[in-house]
Amino acid sequence: MPEISSRVRESHVPRQRGGAALVSYVLPVFNEQDGIRHFHDELVAALGERPEFTYELVYVNDGSADGTLAILEDIAKNDRRARIVDFARNFGHQMAITAGIDEARGDAVIVMDTDLQDPPKVSLELIDAWRDGAEIVHARRRTRQDTLFKRATAHAYYRLLRSSTDVDIPLDTGDFRLMDRRAADELRRFRERSRFVRGMVASMGFRQSEVHFDRDERFAGETKYPLRKMARLAIDGLTGFSTAPLQMITKLGFAVLALSLLGICYALAMKVLRPEITVSGWTMLMVVVLFLGGVQMLSLGVLGSYIGRTYSEVQGRPLYTVRQVIAHDHDVAAGDDGIAGNGNGNGNGNGNGTGDDD
Repeated sequence: MPEISSRVRESHVPRQRGGAALVSYVLPVFNEQDGIRHFHDELVAALGERPEFTYELVYVNDGSADGTLAILEDIAKNDRRARIVDFARNFGHQMAITAGIDEARGDAVIVMDTDLQDPPKVSLELIDAWRDGAEIVHARRRTRQDTLFKRATAHAYYRLLRSSTDVDIPLDTGDFRLMDRRAADELRRFRERSRFVRGMVASMGFRQSEVHFDRDERFAGETKYPLRKMARLAIDGLTGFSTAPLQMITKLGFAVLALSLLGICYALAMKVLRPEITVSGWTMLMVVVLFLGGVQMLSLGVLGSYIGRTYSEVQGRPLYTVRQVIAHDHDVAAGDDGIAGNGNGNGNGNGNGTGDDD
């Protein structure tokens, strides 16, 4: 049976055996029983093309409700490079990435989805760019096999986000990327709850580069990012890295003030020039009241989003809860580097740690 680590990791020490760099793969998984084994086989085949490195495969089971965990346990039993971070419940894609990075020990850390939309062979190109000196390598989508609606909304969103923030967030990139050890350790210091990992990575600086690839269709199963989750992630990205919505309220206020002044001028003109029809102003009155009411509700909603983020941060609750870490790595079982239980994510083992990328 797989051995379960029980001690909390105190620090990250890159492991090198005979001069071979260790590359860690962070692999969030949620209800992927139909495709996870095929993904693992594809990844192993790709890694066989780079035998000069050693690898660890950190699968994060994000509270899967199907047979995913049993398959992952079997994978760990047959591949000593694999370890499983098993969440106590579903915490979401961004938290799963966070937990995987907290657990990863490699000289380089690669984050990718397990639905084969991110081709494993492309990760080798990320490694090549890292060897050439890049500290963060983004996998940028040249094309993507999605619906027209998803392609159009994603295209518009990334450009809106980039134009409204001070952070240079790469266009058309998800969470598929490589970070070297220094960048990964820096990212582990970012512990906000409303997480937009790709924005955090872009904000850190370091030497960044891109690798272009064609994103494939899902191998099996359904997307774990329906419209509701995509909208939530988009809001997290916009409110987490931009005050543009707050600035929009101010601009909207000036616009409403200008329209109100025009309305006042119109009402006074009608009173003077057409006094016989002033009683018929009920329609305008209703339009103005409804318009102002809508503007006020929109403004309160934007303010509420920022206040809600502050409320969540003040609570100081763990980002995630780990039920167990499963591995055949005897060093981990002995307590060298494993993490288990709750974490507040400050890098000292109180981790907070998590769906499918948009």
